[in-house]
Amino acid sequence: MAIMIDAVLDGVPLADVGGTAADAERAGAAGAWIGEVNTDPFLTVAMAAEHTERLQVGTSVAIAFARSPMTVAMTAHEVQGLSDGRLLLGLGTQVKAHVTRRFSMPWSRPAARMREYVLALHAIWDAWREGTRLDFAGEFYTHTLMSPMFVPAPHSLDDPKIIVAGVGERMVQVAGEVGDGLFVHPFSSPEYVATHILPSFEAGAKEGGRSRADLIVAGALLTATGQTPEAIAAATADARRQVAFYASTPAYRAVLDTHGWGEVQDEVATLVRAGRWNDLGSVLSDEMLHAFALVGPPVEVARQLHQRWDGVFDRVSLVAPNGVDPASWKQIHDAVAA
Repeated sequence: MAIMIDAVLDGVPLADVGGTAADAERAGAAGAWIGEVNTDPFLTVAMAAEHTERLQVGTSVAIAFARSPMTVAMTAHEVQGLSDGRLLLGLGTQVKAHVTRRFSMPWSRPAARMREYVLALHAIWDAWREGTRLDFAGEFYTHTLMSPMFVPAPHSLDDPKIIVAGVGERMVQVAGEVGDGLFVHPFSSPEYVATHILPSFEAGAKEGGRSRADLIVAGALLTATGQTPEAIAAATADARRQVAFYASTPAYRAVLDTHGWGEVQDEVATLVRAGRWNDLGSVLSDEMLHAFALVGPPVEVARQLHQRWDGVFDRVSLVAPNGVDPASWKQIHDAVAA
């Protein structure tokens, strides 16, 4: 079975989401994802769901620790009903500085906190569906009050599938243990996924009494392509800077270490501290760029996708700093599906 190719709604104005999602559905996309960068992803997935019939809609990701489990449980329940069961609830942690200083929310032991967060969501949904007393008391979250007037209107659909984003091995294991799948960060290589991600994910699945076949592994692949050599060159420069930006994040050093490139993080971090954002890409060699990005004309990108990611991911979205143009996306999709 070919990898499913999903669309990306990042950067699409809310007023245009419905039409863009409908276009993606007609083009053959299996799903459409929206990340939480400078917009609320739940507004976008609701709009996309309203204007499509079969397209799965997902958050890639919503920042869990910026919200109470109760808030997310309510919103996801509503979108699941609106979409007739097509929501993929992607949750991620963000890093400590953003959770504590941007969202002014608590941070501690992120993997343990995420595990409890997912369990809390299920406890809330179970109480609503079964009409039982809500009684969830954990280390990080406590939900013990649910008056009847605050219970949302029921629907007969299953709970949304929870896709947990992970980079570190402990978080990946949590995704396998209590989630319905894993969302792999764009700053990943096949080598890193094979040696660090999948073994931890499968160990978590075993701990949770599931197998890899029961779960979803989704990936976002950095892509530099276009319809002209000039467009490909511009996209490649953007991808090079994006890879370098990811490389500056301490939490991602293990990805670089897999290839023996750990010292690159120090070089990029120095440029970031100096505010030399436009110079980040100069640190990356072509070998490093191609380890983390699909680069070239659409048919070549499809070939690289097949060669490098078949049997690893169940579904992928193609991401780029300025987006992948619809014509190129369609060519890649059709070549992969052939």
